Amino acid sequence: MPEHRPYMLLARYYDRFFSSHIPGYQRARRELLRDILPQVGSACDLACGTGTTAIELRRQGIKVFAVDLSPTMCRLARSKAQSAGMRVVVIRSDMRTFCLPEPVDLVTCEYDALNHVPQKSDLARTARAVARALRPGGYFYFDVNNRKHLQKNWPGTHWSAEPGVVLVMVGRYDRRRAEGCLDRMVHTRKGSQAAISRACRETVVDSWRDSPSFAWGRLRACPKLGREALLPRTTTLVGLSNLLPSTIGAAREAIISSQS
Repeated sequence: MPEHRPYMLLARYYDRFFSSHIPGYQRARRELLRDILPQVGSACDLACGTGTTAIELRRQGIKVFAVDLSPTMCRLARSKAQSAGMRVVVIRSDMRTFCLPEPVDLVTCEYDALNHVPQKSDLARTARAVARALRPGGYFYFDVNNRKHLQKNWPGTHWSAEPGVVLVMVGRYDRRRAEGCLDRMVHTRKGSQAAISRACRETVVDSWRDSPSFAWGRLRACPKLGREALLPRTTTLVGLSNLLPSTIGAAREAIISSQS
């Protein structure tokens, strides 16, 4: 079975298999950023995927840049934005080194994309890239998978079927490395005969860097989320861990505290 880089073949089917969780993320974002978004004139959606968040931000009248490492995701995001009649500037780049044409008021990074960085030191590189992208007083909004989620929900075999394609996901958790590994096998029908298909595999690794705060690793957050500064003190960093209602409430309280 051929092995693909993550989010190449799977990107073509991403919206078909991974859309059920989007409403929960959207509700969390609207709740946490409801007092912030009216002040935002420009934003960057980091690890934008097929462009769902970028398009939603653009619909609110915000100038939007969308960044992703996967060329397939970038192509899909451009097509999706064009079909929606939304102007979104899509840039293919690595979250650790990306540069924008101009600074923005808000950077978002959702759907546990930060967990994908391979090394702990890459968090600092990502933080520096985000800091370069933000105007003074800007906001960095993100979510992560925590250790408990990876331990509980990643191990095992899961599958989903859509017309013409089947997705099989085999997950495991490495306690020593605190990493969840997910082999995603995409089986697609070739031609009109159901017996003829092709299968490709993509492997995604999510890592948890130990931290008592939602701001994972050494990223600095709001006062009640705490950690030392890698982002400028003028940056408010809003971190979520698995979108639990209690987490959303605590994060919103921290935002209000930071703005007072």
